[in-house]
Amino acid sequence: MSTLIAISVLGIISLLLDIFNLRKILVPVTLIGLIAILGMTVAEFYQGNAFIEVDKYNMIVTSGFSQGFSILFIVLAILIIAMTPKFYEEKIVKIADYVALKVFMLAGAVAMVSFGNFAMFFIGLEVLSISAYALASSEPKNLRSNEAGMKYFIMGAFASSFILFGLALIYGATGSFDITEVNYSSISQGDSLPVWFYIGFVMITVGMMFKAAIVPFHFWSPDVYEGSPTLVTAVMSTLVKVAAIGALFKVMGILSVGMTPVYMIILVVINILTLCVGNISALKQTNIKRMMAYSGISHAGFMLISFVAIGASANVILYYAAAYSLAGVAAFAVILGVCNNKKNEDIENFRGLIRKQPLLTAVMIGALLSLSGIPIFSGFFAKFFAFSQALQANYLILVIFGIINSIIAVYYYFGVINVMTAREKDEEPEPMKVAIEYKAVAAIAISLNIILGIFPSIIMGLNL
Repeated sequence: MSTLIAISVLGIISLLLDIFNLRKILVPVTLIGLIAILGMTVAEFYQGNAFIEVDKYNMIVTSGFSQGFSILFIVLAILIIAMTPKFYEEKIVKIADYVALKVFMLAGAVAMVSFGNFAMFFIGLEVLSISAYALASSEPKNLRSNEAGMKYFIMGAFASSFILFGLALIYGATGSFDITEVNYSSISQGDSLPVWFYIGFVMITVGMMFKAAIVPFHFWSPDVYEGSPTLVTAVMSTLVKVAAIGALFKVMGILSVGMTPVYMIILVVINILTLCVGNISALKQTNIKRMMAYSGISHAGFMLISFVAIGASANVILYYAAAYSLAGVAAFAVILGVCNNKKNEDIENFRGLIRKQPLLTAVMIGALLSLSGIPIFSGFFAKFFAFSQALQANYLILVIFGIINSIIAVYYYFGVINVMTAREKDEEPEPMKVAIEYKAVAAIAISLNIILGIFPSIIMGLNL
Protein backbone atom coordinates (compact mmCIF):
# COMPACT_ATOMS: atom_id res chain seq x y z
CA MET A 1 0.00 0.00 0.00
CA SER A 2 2.81 2.41 0.89
CA THR A 3 4.49 1.92 -2.52
CA LEU A 4 1.30 2.76 -4.39
CA ILE A 5 0.60 5.82 -2.21
CA ALA A 6 4.17 7.10 -2.63
CA ILE A 7 4.11 6.69 -6.42
CA SER A 8 0.73 8.44 -6.70
CA VAL A 9 1.98 11.35 -4.56
CA LEU A 10 5.11 11.59 -6.72
CA GLY A 11 2.94 11.86 -9.85
CA ILE A 12 1.00 14.76 -8.29
CA ILE A 13 4.28 16.45 -7.25
CA SER A 14 5.46 16.20 -10.89
CA LEU A 15 2.40 18.16 -12.01
CA LEU A 16 2.76 20.71 -9.19
CA LEU A 17 6.38 21.41 -10.16
CA ASP A 18 5.16 22.35 -13.62
CA ILE A 19 2.50 24.69 -12.18
CA PHE A 20 5.20 26.49 -10.17
CA ASN A 21 7.44 26.65 -13.27
CA LEU A 22 10.11 24.37 -11.76
CA ARG A 23 10.63 22.23 -14.86
CA LYS A 24 14.43 22.27 -14.50
CA ILE A 25 14.29 20.19 -11.32
CA LEU A 26 11.32 18.05 -12.41
CA VAL A 27 13.23 15.02 -13.69
CA PRO A 28 15.89 15.01 -10.92
CA VAL A 29 13.17 15.25 -8.24
CA THR A 30 11.18 12.46 -9.92
CA LEU A 31 14.23 10.21 -10.20
CA ILE A 32 15.25 10.85 -6.57
CA GLY A 33 11.66 10.13 -5.52
CA LEU A 34 11.59 6.86 -7.48
CA ILE A 35 14.95 5.76 -6.05
CA ALA A 36 13.64 6.51 -2.54
CA ILE A 37 10.45 4.53 -3.27
CA LEU A 38 12.59 1.68 -4.62
CA GLY A 39 14.62 1.64 -1.40
CA MET A 40 11.43 1.68 0.69
CA THR A 41 9.90 -1.21 -1.29
CA VAL A 42 13.09 -3.30 -1.00
CA ALA A 43 13.19 -2.60 2.75
CA GLU A 44 9.53 -3.61 3.09
CA PHE A 45 10.19 -6.81 1.16
CA TYR A 46 13.00 -7.96 3.42
CA GLN A 47 11.33 -6.66 6.56
CA GLY A 48 8.08 -8.46 5.74
CA ASN A 49 5.81 -5.55 6.75
CA ALA A 50 4.48 -2.50 4.89
CA PHE A 51 5.35 0.89 6.40
CA ILE A 52 1.85 2.21 5.66
CA GLU A 53 -1.06 -0.23 6.00
CA VAL A 54 -4.23 1.86 6.11
CA ASP A 55 -6.34 -0.35 3.85
CA LYS A 56 -9.17 -1.90 5.90
CA TYR A 57 -11.03 -3.17 2.85
CA ASN A 58 -8.36 -5.46 1.38
CA MET A 59 -8.17 -3.40 -1.83
CA ILE A 60 -4.36 -3.72 -1.90
CA VAL A 61 -2.49 -6.82 -0.72
CA THR A 62 1.20 -6.54 0.14
CA SER A 63 2.92 -9.83 -0.68
CA GLY A 64 6.27 -11.07 -1.91
CA PHE A 65 4.80 -11.40 -5.40
CA SER A 66 3.46 -7.83 -5.53
CA GLN A 67 6.62 -6.34 -4.02
CA GLY A 68 8.92 -8.31 -6.34
CA PHE A 69 7.10 -7.09 -9.43
CA SER A 70 6.80 -3.56 -8.00
CA ILE A 71 10.59 -3.41 -7.56
CA LEU A 72 11.05 -4.45 -11.20
CA PHE A 73 8.50 -1.85 -12.39
CA ILE A 74 10.20 0.94 -10.42
CA VAL A 75 13.63 0.03 -11.82
CA LEU A 76 12.21 0.12 -15.37
CA ALA A 77 10.49 3.46 -14.67
CA ILE A 78 13.77 4.97 -13.39
CA LEU A 79 15.64 3.89 -16.52
CA ILE A 80 12.90 5.17 -18.87
CA ILE A 81 12.36 8.52 -17.12
CA ALA A 82 16.13 9.09 -17.13
CA MET A 83 15.93 9.22 -20.95
CA THR A 84 12.87 11.51 -20.99
CA PRO A 85 14.55 14.98 -20.89
CA LYS A 86 16.75 14.22 -23.91
CA PHE A 87 13.95 12.61 -25.91
CA TYR A 88 11.56 15.53 -25.28
CA GLU A 89 14.16 18.33 -25.39
CA GLU A 90 12.23 20.04 -28.19
CA LYS A 91 9.01 19.84 -26.16
CA ILE A 92 10.46 20.78 -22.80
CA VAL A 93 7.40 22.88 -21.98
CA LYS A 94 5.29 19.73 -21.83
CA ILE A 95 7.89 17.63 -20.01
CA ALA A 96 5.76 17.48 -16.83
CA ASP A 97 2.90 15.86 -18.75
CA TYR A 98 5.13 13.13 -20.15
CA VAL A 99 6.85 12.45 -16.83
CA ALA A 100 3.60 12.48 -14.80
CA LEU A 101 1.92 10.10 -17.26
CA LYS A 102 4.82 7.65 -16.90
CA VAL A 103 4.65 7.89 -13.09
CA PHE A 104 0.89 7.29 -13.10
CA MET A 105 1.44 4.41 -15.52
CA LEU A 106 3.81 2.97 -12.93
CA ALA A 107 1.12 3.38 -10.26
CA GLY A 108 -1.33 1.47 -12.47
CA ALA A 109 1.20 -1.32 -13.02
CA VAL A 110 1.80 -1.65 -9.26
CA ALA A 111 -1.96 -1.77 -8.59
CA MET A 112 -2.35 -4.50 -11.23
CA VAL A 113 -0.09 -6.89 -9.32
CA SER A 114 -0.99 -5.75 -5.78
CA PHE A 115 -4.79 -5.89 -5.91
CA GLY A 116 -6.77 -7.64 -3.20
CA ASN A 117 -10.06 -6.77 -4.86
CA PHE A 118 -10.96 -7.06 -8.54
CA ALA A 119 -12.25 -3.47 -8.48
CA MET A 120 -8.70 -2.28 -7.73
CA PHE A 121 -7.34 -4.58 -10.43
CA PHE A 122 -9.56 -2.91 -13.04
CA ILE A 123 -8.74 0.59 -11.77
CA GLY A 124 -5.00 -0.15 -12.02
CA LEU A 125 -5.45 -1.59 -15.50
CA GLU A 126 -7.28 1.52 -16.70
CA VAL A 127 -4.82 3.96 -15.11
CA LEU A 128 -1.99 2.18 -16.94
CA SER A 129 -3.94 1.87 -20.20
CA ILE A 130 -5.19 5.47 -20.39
CA SER A 131 -1.68 6.80 -19.73
CA ALA A 132 -0.37 4.55 -22.52
CA TYR A 133 -3.09 5.74 -24.97
CA ALA A 134 -2.15 9.38 -24.32
CA LEU A 135 1.58 8.73 -24.69
CA ALA A 136 1.15 6.69 -27.90
CA SER A 137 -0.54 9.68 -29.58
CA SER A 138 1.67 12.32 -27.95
CA GLU A 139 2.95 13.59 -31.32
CA PRO A 140 -0.22 15.22 -32.71
CA LYS A 141 1.49 16.44 -35.90
CA ASN A 142 2.76 12.96 -36.70
CA LEU A 143 0.28 10.87 -38.69
CA ARG A 144 1.81 7.58 -37.53
CA SER A 145 1.52 8.61 -33.88
CA ASN A 146 -2.15 9.56 -34.37
CA GLU A 147 -2.81 6.22 -36.04
CA ALA A 148 -0.98 4.35 -33.27
CA GLY A 149 -2.90 6.15 -30.54
CA MET A 150 -6.26 5.50 -32.20
CA LYS A 151 -5.54 1.82 -32.84
CA TYR A 152 -4.23 1.33 -29.32
CA PHE A 153 -7.23 3.10 -27.81
CA ILE A 154 -9.82 1.13 -29.83
CA MET A 155 -8.17 -2.24 -29.23
CA GLY A 156 -7.44 -1.42 -25.58
CA ALA A 157 -11.02 -0.29 -24.91
CA PHE A 158 -12.30 -3.46 -26.55
CA ALA A 159 -10.05 -5.58 -24.31
CA SER A 160 -11.09 -3.61 -21.21
CA SER A 161 -14.76 -4.21 -21.98
CA PHE A 162 -14.08 -7.96 -22.13
CA ILE A 163 -12.34 -7.82 -18.75
CA LEU A 164 -15.11 -5.74 -17.18
CA PHE A 165 -17.84 -8.06 -18.44
CA GLY A 166 -15.82 -11.06 -17.22
CA LEU A 167 -15.47 -9.51 -13.75
CA ALA A 168 -19.24 -8.93 -13.64
CA LEU A 169 -19.83 -12.62 -14.42
CA ILE A 170 -17.32 -13.68 -11.74
CA TYR A 171 -19.15 -11.46 -9.25
CA GLY A 172 -22.45 -13.05 -10.27
CA ALA A 173 -21.01 -16.52 -9.64
CA THR A 174 -19.25 -15.83 -6.34
CA GLY A 175 -21.03 -12.76 -4.91
CA SER A 176 -17.80 -10.84 -4.26
CA PHE A 177 -14.91 -8.92 -5.82
CA ASP A 178 -12.57 -9.72 -2.92
CA ILE A 179 -9.94 -12.17 -4.22
CA THR A 180 -9.88 -14.25 -1.02
CA GLU A 181 -13.65 -14.70 -1.05
CA VAL A 182 -13.73 -15.34 -4.80
CA ASN A 183 -11.05 -18.01 -4.49
CA TYR A 184 -12.72 -19.66 -1.48
CA SER A 185 -16.20 -19.53 -3.07
CA SER A 186 -15.03 -20.97 -6.39
CA ILE A 187 -13.18 -23.86 -4.70
CA SER A 188 -15.98 -24.65 -2.22
CA GLN A 189 -18.66 -24.72 -4.93
CA GLY A 190 -16.59 -27.11 -7.05
CA ASP A 191 -18.64 -28.78 -9.77
CA SER A 192 -21.73 -26.76 -8.83
CA LEU A 193 -20.13 -23.52 -10.05
CA PRO A 194 -22.46 -21.80 -12.56
CA VAL A 195 -21.34 -21.79 -16.18
CA TRP A 196 -20.97 -18.00 -16.22
CA PHE A 197 -17.99 -18.31 -13.83
CA TYR A 198 -16.09 -20.13 -16.58
CA ILE A 199 -17.30 -17.68 -19.23
CA GLY A 200 -16.16 -14.78 -17.03
CA PHE A 201 -12.77 -16.40 -16.49
CA VAL A 202 -12.29 -16.88 -20.24
CA MET A 203 -13.32 -13.27 -20.94
CA ILE A 204 -10.83 -11.90 -18.38
CA THR A 205 -7.97 -13.99 -19.76
CA VAL A 206 -8.84 -13.00 -23.34
CA GLY A 207 -8.81 -9.32 -22.34
CA MET A 208 -5.47 -9.67 -20.59
CA MET A 209 -4.05 -11.51 -23.60
CA PHE A 210 -4.98 -8.46 -25.68
CA LYS A 211 -3.02 -6.28 -23.26
CA ALA A 212 0.01 -8.60 -23.38
CA ALA A 213 -0.20 -8.97 -27.22
CA ILE A 214 -0.61 -12.75 -27.19
CA VAL A 215 -1.70 -14.47 -30.44
CA PRO A 216 -4.42 -14.25 -31.78
CA PHE A 217 -4.94 -10.96 -29.92
CA HIS A 218 -1.65 -9.43 -31.09
CA PHE A 219 -2.54 -7.74 -34.38
CA TRP A 220 -2.49 -4.19 -32.98
CA SER A 221 1.00 -4.49 -31.54
CA PRO A 222 3.36 -4.00 -34.57
CA ASP A 223 1.50 -0.94 -35.91
CA VAL A 224 1.23 0.68 -32.48
CA TYR A 225 4.88 0.00 -31.65
CA GLU A 226 6.05 1.40 -34.99
CA GLY A 227 3.86 4.52 -34.93
CA SER A 228 4.34 5.52 -31.29
CA PRO A 229 7.27 7.74 -30.25
CA THR A 230 10.25 5.44 -29.67
CA LEU A 231 10.48 6.12 -25.93
CA VAL A 232 6.78 5.26 -25.58
CA THR A 233 7.38 2.05 -27.54
CA ALA A 234 10.10 1.21 -25.01
CA VAL A 235 7.58 1.68 -22.18
CA MET A 236 4.92 -0.45 -23.89
CA SER A 237 7.39 -3.17 -24.82
CA THR A 238 8.72 -3.49 -21.26
CA LEU A 239 6.68 -2.03 -18.40
CA VAL A 240 3.21 -2.47 -19.93
CA LYS A 241 3.88 -5.99 -21.21
CA VAL A 242 5.39 -7.40 -18.01
CA ALA A 243 2.65 -5.73 -15.93
CA ALA A 244 0.03 -7.48 -18.06
CA ILE A 245 1.86 -10.82 -17.75
CA GLY A 246 2.26 -10.47 -13.98
CA ALA A 247 -1.41 -9.53 -13.52
CA LEU A 248 -2.57 -12.39 -15.76
CA PHE A 249 -0.51 -14.86 -13.72
CA LYS A 250 -2.09 -13.61 -10.49
CA VAL A 251 -5.63 -13.68 -11.94
CA MET A 252 -5.17 -17.25 -13.19
CA GLY A 253 -3.95 -18.28 -9.73
CA ILE A 254 -7.02 -16.77 -8.05
CA LEU A 255 -9.45 -18.26 -10.58
CA SER A 256 -7.55 -21.54 -10.97
CA VAL A 257 -10.82 -23.52 -10.81
CA GLY A 258 -11.51 -22.22 -14.32
CA MET A 259 -8.38 -23.91 -15.70
CA THR A 260 -10.23 -26.98 -16.95
CA PRO A 261 -8.59 -29.63 -19.21
CA VAL A 262 -10.20 -28.03 -22.29
CA TYR A 263 -8.94 -24.60 -21.23
CA MET A 264 -5.42 -26.01 -20.77
CA ILE A 265 -5.44 -27.53 -24.27
CA ILE A 266 -6.49 -24.17 -25.74
CA LEU A 267 -3.81 -22.42 -23.68
CA VAL A 268 -1.13 -24.75 -25.04
CA VAL A 269 -2.31 -24.12 -28.63
CA ILE A 270 -2.29 -20.34 -28.03
CA ASN A 271 1.18 -20.68 -26.54
CA ILE A 272 2.54 -22.48 -29.61
CA LEU A 273 0.88 -19.99 -31.98
CA THR A 274 2.31 -17.05 -30.03
CA LEU A 275 5.83 -18.46 -30.26
CA CYS A 276 5.59 -19.29 -33.96
CA VAL A 277 3.70 -16.22 -35.24
CA GLY A 278 5.93 -13.81 -33.29
CA ASN A 279 9.22 -15.27 -34.49
CA ILE A 280 8.25 -16.10 -38.08
CA SER A 281 6.76 -12.61 -38.58
CA ALA A 282 9.92 -11.01 -37.18
CA LEU A 283 12.07 -12.67 -39.85
CA LYS A 284 11.08 -10.32 -42.68
CA GLN A 285 10.92 -7.03 -40.77
CA THR A 286 13.10 -4.15 -41.97
CA ASN A 287 11.94 -1.72 -39.26
CA ILE A 288 13.61 -2.48 -35.94
CA LYS A 289 10.61 -1.32 -33.87
CA ARG A 290 8.33 -3.74 -35.75
CA MET A 291 10.92 -6.47 -35.27
CA MET A 292 10.99 -5.74 -31.53
CA ALA A 293 7.17 -5.83 -31.50
CA TYR A 294 7.09 -9.33 -32.99
CA SER A 295 9.99 -10.33 -30.75
CA GLY A 296 7.93 -9.14 -27.75
CA ILE A 297 5.01 -11.27 -28.93
CA SER A 298 7.24 -14.34 -29.02
CA HIS A 299 8.62 -13.58 -25.54
CA ALA A 300 5.07 -13.31 -24.23
CA GLY A 301 4.77 -16.86 -25.53
CA PHE A 302 7.89 -17.93 -23.64
CA MET A 303 6.52 -16.40 -20.44
CA LEU A 304 3.20 -18.13 -21.09
CA ILE A 305 5.00 -21.50 -21.04
CA SER A 306 5.23 -21.30 -17.25
CA PHE A 307 1.47 -20.72 -17.00
CA VAL A 308 0.68 -24.27 -18.08
CA ALA A 309 2.24 -25.64 -14.92
CA ILE A 310 -0.50 -25.31 -12.29
CA GLY A 311 1.14 -23.97 -9.16
CA ALA A 312 3.99 -22.59 -11.25
CA SER A 313 6.67 -20.69 -9.43
CA ALA A 314 6.14 -16.92 -9.44
CA ASN A 315 9.94 -16.61 -9.32
CA VAL A 316 10.21 -17.95 -12.87
CA ILE A 317 7.68 -15.42 -14.18
CA LEU A 318 9.43 -12.54 -12.38
CA TYR A 319 12.87 -13.70 -13.51
CA TYR A 320 11.78 -13.95 -17.16
CA ALA A 321 10.02 -10.57 -16.93
CA ALA A 322 13.18 -8.97 -15.50
CA ALA A 323 15.51 -10.59 -18.05
CA TYR A 324 13.29 -9.64 -21.00
CA SER A 325 12.47 -6.09 -19.90
CA LEU A 326 16.07 -5.14 -19.00
CA ALA A 327 17.29 -6.39 -22.38
CA GLY A 328 14.40 -4.49 -23.99
CA VAL A 329 15.27 -1.22 -22.25
CA ALA A 330 18.94 -1.62 -23.25
CA ALA A 331 17.97 -2.27 -26.88
CA PHE A 332 15.58 0.68 -27.04
CA ALA A 333 18.15 3.00 -25.47
CA VAL A 334 20.45 2.11 -28.37
CA ILE A 335 17.61 2.55 -30.89
CA LEU A 336 16.90 6.00 -29.43
CA GLY A 337 20.57 6.95 -29.74
CA VAL A 338 21.00 5.68 -33.29
CA CYS A 339 17.66 6.69 -34.84
CA ASN A 340 17.48 10.13 -33.22
CA ASN A 341 16.63 12.82 -35.83
CA LYS A 342 16.17 10.18 -38.54
CA LYS A 343 13.01 9.77 -40.61
CA ASN A 344 12.59 6.08 -39.78
CA GLU A 345 13.85 3.29 -37.56
CA ASP A 346 15.00 0.93 -40.31
CA ILE A 347 17.63 -1.65 -39.46
CA GLU A 348 19.79 -0.13 -42.19
CA ASN A 349 20.41 2.86 -39.87
CA PHE A 350 22.57 0.53 -37.75
CA ARG A 351 24.98 -0.33 -40.58
CA GLY A 352 28.61 0.01 -39.48
CA LEU A 353 27.61 1.10 -35.97
CA ILE A 354 30.60 -0.73 -34.49
CA ARG A 355 32.95 1.86 -36.01
CA LYS A 356 30.83 4.84 -34.99
CA GLN A 357 29.70 3.81 -31.50
CA PRO A 358 31.49 0.70 -30.14
CA LEU A 359 29.81 0.98 -26.71
CA LEU A 360 26.28 1.10 -28.13
CA THR A 361 27.13 -1.78 -30.48
CA ALA A 362 28.35 -3.88 -27.54
CA VAL A 363 25.19 -3.10 -25.56
CA MET A 364 22.91 -3.90 -28.51
CA ILE A 365 24.73 -7.17 -29.15
CA GLY A 366 24.36 -8.04 -25.45
CA ALA A 367 20.64 -7.21 -25.48
CA LEU A 368 20.01 -9.29 -28.61
CA LEU A 369 22.06 -12.21 -27.24
CA SER A 370 19.99 -12.11 -24.04
CA LEU A 371 16.75 -12.09 -26.03
CA SER A 372 18.14 -15.03 -28.04
CA GLY A 373 18.78 -16.97 -24.83
CA ILE A 374 22.59 -17.11 -24.97
CA PRO A 375 24.68 -17.43 -21.76
CA ILE A 376 25.97 -15.43 -19.76
CA PHE A 377 22.95 -13.22 -20.15
CA SER A 378 19.86 -13.73 -18.00
CA GLY A 379 17.74 -14.53 -21.07
CA PHE A 380 19.38 -17.98 -21.13
CA PHE A 381 18.34 -18.91 -17.60
CA ALA A 382 14.91 -17.35 -18.12
CA LYS A 383 14.20 -19.80 -20.94
CA PHE A 384 15.87 -22.65 -19.06
CA PHE A 385 13.64 -22.16 -16.01
CA ALA A 386 10.51 -21.85 -18.18
CA PHE A 387 11.37 -25.05 -20.08
CA SER A 388 12.10 -26.87 -16.80
CA GLN A 389 8.63 -26.04 -15.47
CA ALA A 390 7.00 -27.19 -18.71
CA LEU A 391 8.88 -30.50 -18.52
CA GLN A 392 7.84 -30.99 -14.89
CA ALA A 393 4.22 -30.48 -15.97
CA ASN A 394 4.73 -33.02 -18.82
CA TYR A 395 4.37 -30.48 -21.64
CA LEU A 396 7.28 -31.68 -23.79
CA ILE A 397 5.60 -30.28 -26.91
CA LEU A 398 5.98 -26.74 -25.56
CA VAL A 399 9.68 -27.25 -24.87
CA ILE A 400 10.21 -28.56 -28.43
CA PHE A 401 8.44 -25.56 -29.98
CA GLY A 402 10.28 -23.26 -27.57
CA ILE A 403 13.69 -24.58 -28.67
CA ILE A 404 12.75 -24.39 -32.37
CA ASN A 405 11.58 -20.80 -31.99
CA SER A 406 14.69 -19.86 -30.03
CA ILE A 407 16.74 -21.01 -33.04
CA ILE A 408 14.53 -18.95 -35.39
CA ALA A 409 14.96 -15.91 -33.13
CA VAL A 410 18.75 -16.28 -33.24
CA TYR A 411 18.57 -15.85 -37.04
CA TYR A 412 16.88 -12.44 -37.08
CA TYR A 413 18.70 -11.14 -33.99
CA PHE A 414 22.03 -12.03 -35.58
CA GLY A 415 20.82 -10.32 -38.75
CA VAL A 416 20.85 -7.03 -36.83
CA ILE A 417 24.26 -7.87 -35.33
CA ASN A 418 25.57 -8.57 -38.85
CA VAL A 419 24.36 -5.15 -40.06
CA MET A 420 25.99 -3.39 -37.09
CA THR A 421 29.36 -5.07 -37.70
CA ALA A 422 29.27 -4.82 -41.51
CA ARG A 423 31.56 -2.43 -43.35
CA GLU A 424 29.97 0.68 -44.79
CA LYS A 425 30.31 1.71 -48.44
CA ASP A 426 32.29 4.78 -47.35
CA GLU A 427 35.63 3.80 -45.89
CA GLU A 428 35.53 6.68 -43.39
CA PRO A 429 32.22 6.54 -41.50
CA GLU A 430 30.78 9.79 -40.20
CA PRO A 431 31.05 10.11 -36.41
CA MET A 432 27.77 9.66 -34.56
CA LYS A 433 26.96 11.76 -31.52
CA VAL A 434 24.76 10.05 -28.96
CA ALA A 435 23.43 11.64 -25.79
CA ILE A 436 25.09 10.49 -22.57
CA GLU A 437 21.63 9.67 -21.12
CA TYR A 438 21.04 6.97 -23.73
CA LYS A 439 24.53 5.52 -23.26
CA ALA A 440 24.19 5.45 -19.45
CA VAL A 441 20.75 3.81 -19.46
CA ALA A 442 21.85 1.25 -22.07
CA ALA A 443 24.96 0.34 -20.05
CA ILE A 444 23.09 0.12 -16.72
CA ALA A 445 20.26 -2.00 -18.17
CA ILE A 446 22.57 -4.53 -19.84
CA SER A 447 24.78 -4.65 -16.72
CA LEU A 448 21.75 -5.53 -14.57
CA ASN A 449 20.81 -8.17 -17.15
CA ILE A 450 24.27 -9.75 -16.95
CA ILE A 451 24.25 -9.63 -13.12
CA LEU A 452 20.95 -11.56 -13.12
CA GLY A 453 22.49 -14.02 -15.59
CA ILE A 454 25.52 -14.65 -13.39
CA PHE A 455 23.53 -14.66 -10.14
CA PRO A 456 20.01 -15.95 -10.97
CA SER A 457 19.46 -16.62 -7.25
CA ILE A 458 18.93 -12.86 -6.79
CA ILE A 459 15.35 -13.49 -8.00
CA MET A 460 15.05 -17.29 -7.94
CA GLY A 461 16.01 -17.35 -4.26
CA LEU A 462 13.31 -14.88 -3.21
CA ASN A 463 10.30 -15.98 -1.18
CA LEU A 464 7.48 -14.91 -3.49
